[in-house]
Amino acid sequence: MTITAQPHADRPDPSVIAAQNDAFRKLACLGVPPEQPIQGRMHVTRSIMEAGDGFMAEAVKATGMFETFEPENDPEGWHDFGAVEIRGETVFWKIDLYEADSDFRYGAETPDNPATTMRVLTIMLARDW
Repeated sequence: MTITAQPHADRPDPSVIAAQNDAFRKLACLGVPPEQPIQGRMHVTRSIMEAGDGFMAEAVKATGMFETFEPENDPEGWHDFGAVEIRGETVFWKIDLYEADSDFRYGAETPDNPATTMRVLTIMLARDW
């Protein structure tokens, strides 16, 4: 007997969320416009801003160019976390998904719907975690 896994209608498609997260990250960090509008904002921590000498620009660019997603660093398949090395420092980035009209109080109910989801990209030094 063969059992085939059935998709859950109430679960969003991880590949859709991953594509939207990638598009938002490339927009926020590299200025690459997405195919469809995506709401969001980017934050960098004070330690990134205070690193000086172009460090923040390098961290933002490396975040936008990140493509090394593997099961170990992306278990849900959403492309919502990564780590990059900048001048010997590990920099983490994370995308959180919120209801667009909730003032960042509630997680996105339909994270695969860019019209109702607000993305927040945070870039920080790993040592600040």
